[in-house]
Amino acid sequence: MSGLWVFVCGPSGAGKDSVMRWAAERLHGCEEVVFARRMITRATHQGSDHDPVSAEQFAHLAVTDGLAWQWHAHGFGYGIHADYAAAVAAGRVVVVNGSREHVHAISVSQRVRVVHIEADAQHLAQRLAQRSRESPQEMAHRLARNAQIPKLHAHCTILNQGELADAGLQLVDYLRAALLLPVVSVDRANALTL
Repeated sequence: MSGLWVFVCGPSGAGKDSVMRWAAERLHGCEEVVFARRMITRATHQGSDHDPVSAEQFAHLAVTDGLAWQWHAHGFGYGIHADYAAAVAAGRVVVVNGSREHVHAISVSQRVRVVHIEADAQHLAQRLAQRSRESPQEMAHRLARNAQIPKLHAHCTILNQGELADAGLQLVDYLRAALLLPVVSVDRANALTL
């Protein structure tokens, strides 16, 4: 029986990385849940959690079926290695730090669930400023971009503007439950249906 892809999405500053790290630590040793590492055509920086690849390496992986998933955002290429597809085929839940725009375009044939992590505009702005990764103009662009992305049809929505453990526990509980629930798919209107 095939497993599931779980895409964790949300705006920049919503705390996806932190919530996923918290959940991964609590689920350490649970072989049924795998947290995928993203490959990004961007150098690593403090607080980042991805494998950096060059644009050439990324392009090679893309044309040689080395990526299970790929998308572009903020001028960078993002990819999930094809090896993770074997984990899904083996019945595991593979968790991906995803993109809202990419999830809207996923093929109807994929076995996917979506978790949307949210925070209000004030929390998003504070977190973007704290990570000191972007210029003020880039931060303003990221915040403005949120209003342009269509509402995400998610199976689980987590509000992350209190204690990290509160949001992390919600993700842990959802992933545990996903192991027991029937698979869902993305319909042609890009809405997720049971």
